Amino acid sequence: MEAVEEKVIRADGLNLHYIHNNKYKTINIVAKLKAPLERDTITKRALLPYVLQQGTRNYPGKKELQRKLDDLYGAVLSVDGAKKGEQHVISFRLEVPNEKFIPNESSIIKEGITLLRELLFEPNVENEAFNQTVLKREKDTLKQKINAIKDDKMSYANMRLIDEMCKGEAYALHVHGYQEDLTDITPENLFNYYKSAIAEDQLDVYIQGDFQEEDIQKQLLEKLKREQSNSSRQETTSSVEGVSREYREVVENENIQQAKLHIGYRTNCTYRDEGYLALQVFNGLFGSFPSSKLFINVREKNSLAYYASSRLESQKGLLVVFSGIAPKDYEKARDIMNEQLEAMKKGDFSDDELEETKDLIINQLRETMDHPQGLVELLYQQVLADKARTPEQLINGIKAVKREEVIAAAEKIEPDTLYLLTSRDGDANE
Repeated sequence: MEAVEEKVIRADGLNLHYIHNNKYKTINIVAKLKAPLERDTITKRALLPYVLQQGTRNYPGKKELQRKLDDLYGAVLSVDGAKKGEQHVISFRLEVPNEKFIPNESSIIKEGITLLRELLFEPNVENEAFNQTVLKREKDTLKQKINAIKDDKMSYANMRLIDEMCKGEAYALHVHGYQEDLTDITPENLFNYYKSAIAEDQLDVYIQGDFQEEDIQKQLLEKLKREQSNSSRQETTSSVEGVSREYREVVENENIQQAKLHIGYRTNCTYRDEGYLALQVFNGLFGSFPSSKLFINVREKNSLAYYASSRLESQKGLLVVFSGIAPKDYEKARDIMNEQLEAMKKGDFSDDELEETKDLIINQLRETMDHPQGLVELLYQQVLADKARTPEQLINGIKAVKREEVIAAAEKIEPDTLYLLTSRDGDANE
């Protein structure tokens, strides 16, 4: 596999990340704005991506913006927001054709960077306010997204688990914000928040593809530089390691047939920690693949779940098990899930299973790296954790994980909160 080379240059209030490769006939540019999760601003921050992608100063409407993208030979634009640990990240992604492959074209990349600048720094505003009609429409869209979570019972159960598990921590904040906040958001106060975010957030810009670094750097620094240096905001982190927590079980009832059983654990290990790679292998053995203990023992052997798996929140240090079960099987399913963690702590897995799982994780990493957006997300983990760890180091580190390291990672894991969303009688024979 060809090594990924990332070159980082810090200047003019932004971090430039160069990723040279010849795999694609496009240039991918991704700008990421990062700030701590805060209750007072999360709804405005969730709303911003939807408003910003509706138009810019020179392309004030969706149609004009799309026409410009079409003029750039079908360039693709997307903007969204995400919760990463206790940080909120707004991502602007622009993919443009590489002009090397288009005869008599020499300005596509430059025009793409100019368009990205407009999206970031020159939104469609008038009299220091966003467009009222656009804002109302996007508030309605966000409200629909918030309400849709309730209808997706798996997403809803996961949200409720985190509500209960991380109460009082920034990570409990909802990524889409809160419906009750929307009424108070105006074109003026949202624009004021936008100005503070664009000035104070940490800005990282990734450029991936086959390009001339000197040329593109000049354009990026000219178009994307900010007066302020990187974020003036204070980073907020919450350390939970060593904190004594009482395990809780939370049961809620609705008129549903398939119950949702989600269990949250504290791993006491995050991306920046030495034991992180062993934790990844633990999760592979425990619940993230069809060959994992949860799938085999809860679903296949005992037929207790429609699905059963686990995933890590690497920046926060959480492990979440999620499953869909018949309401009557709750206690049996819970007990078998707990048995799988205890089995991992005892080293109840073969050397063949260990090696197969490591291979699966490495294949997963390589698949991620083969996609331009996936590679950027993988590299951005380093920024979020303030921990340098190249893709090659990740892969070689996974290969080197030993049995005793997996057991040590398992032994640090502590059950925190169980959340069950079940039928109204709780023991219906579905």
